[in-house]
Amino acid sequence: MQLSDSFATITSITKGARMDRTDQSLIALRRILRATEMYGRKLANAAGLTAVQFRVLQIVAERDSCTATEIANQMRVSQATVTSLVDKLVKHGVVVREKSETDRRQTNIVITDTGRETIRRAPDALQQRYVRKFEALEDWEQAQLVASLERVALMLDAEMIDASPVLDVGDLRNAS
Repeated sequence: MQLSDSFATITSITKGARMDRTDQSLIALRRILRATEMYGRKLANAAGLTAVQFRVLQIVAERDSCTATEIANQMRVSQATVTSLVDKLVKHGVVVREKSETDRRQTNIVITDTGRETIRRAPDALQQRYVRKFEALEDWEQAQLVASLERVALMLDAEMIDASPVLDVGDLRNAS
């Protein structure tokens, strides 16, 4: 065997391993997207809400009452987005808007009994499972995972896309 043949064989093996890793990375991304999509369907069937709407409901439930500004700040989305989400939650009867007793300019968003029941019967939130498992990782593992995910976002030219910390694959035009 000549040196050029050995180099060709090594190059071929290396290229094959690289391609396998490429396929593995695409499969992992697809699994994440599918898990998010499947959870969204489960949630829609069980609770009649999108993952983003459900997260707003959870935030309101954690506080019993809050303002749209507080929700927008926690979710890192615009107040207009929150207003649209709350409008839909009001239509579902899971929250109500009430004027603040202390500040007449302020409107509070309050969870209803129906909203509490919706949370109770909803499937275990994919996002909560992720958070529990992520927080159980060592600090260095968390940092490595965040760096890798940020790199993936960069590779997909998605670093500038405004996104709240909610796992959802719904149509962004109808995210609210």
